[in-house]
Amino acid sequence: MLFLVTPPATAVAVPSPKEYVSYLDLECFATDPYQPPGAPKVTISHLNPVLAKQPSQTVALGPREQLCTPVAKNQVIPPKSVLEFISFTDLACYRTIGAALNTSLVLSQLNPVLADLGRQQVAVGALQQLCVPVLKNDTVPPSKEALEFISHIDLACYAITPNTPMNRALSLTQLNPVVARAIRPRDVRVTDARQLCVPVQKKGDEIPDELLRVIQWIDLEKYDLASGTAIQNLPLTLRHINPVLRGLPVERATLLGRSQLAVPVAKNGNFPPG
Repeated sequence: MLFLVTPPATAVAVPSPKEYVSYLDLECFATDPYQPPGAPKVTISHLNPVLAKQPSQTVALGPREQLCTPVAKNQVIPPKSVLEFISFTDLACYRTIGAALNTSLVLSQLNPVLADLGRQQVAVGALQQLCVPVLKNDTVPPSKEALEFISHIDLACYAITPNTPMNRALSLTQLNPVVARAIRPRDVRVTDARQLCVPVQKKGDEIPDELLRVIQWIDLEKYDLASGTAIQNLPLTLRHINPVLRGLPVERATLLGRSQLAVPVAKNGNFPPG
């Protein structure tokens, strides 16, 4: 007797650090305020080699301030090998108070659209936000590999000075299917630098080595945006997917018009491998 067995789905390869980080651009929209119940406390530790000696600290999640969604700049779409991972990287950012880094870093742009910009020295100060991975409207990535990868991305965002303006006009195209239907490509001007968001690990989150080798290189510099095209208020539901926060309730969030752009950078000449 002949039995037909459906072959297992082909596993999706996790991209290299350079592939993923260099194309990770996030537009961070202000949201209506929401306070997670009980102001959950988490202990975070730095992952990037440049900051690995910084001490861990315990912080509380304050009110939600932003939702960051992936975008492409000037119609330069990420390669197919990395697009699935990037287009579902959504981070909800919560006000957080913690110890300042009080260090100086030299930042270099990674995305090819901004490769002509020179290096920038910044002083990194107070911790202002913790950005954690969420699903919008229960829409999941096509592969379990992408979902697991994104679920471990946590970024701590620190104030930086000077607030040097980029003064660059860009066209932004939303990559996540949930918001791409509602927010059409639009022109913006990138103005002042505000924050540096760096990868951290929450206590209790066991990140597989294959994923950690990529996640530890996710450094994003966040800039203010001036936009000639306003967006309408966009209601969404957010579900936490990081193992430490999965017990939190589903949140309702409305995207407001104010936004910033977070672009990938390298610190002190330490570039993502691959």
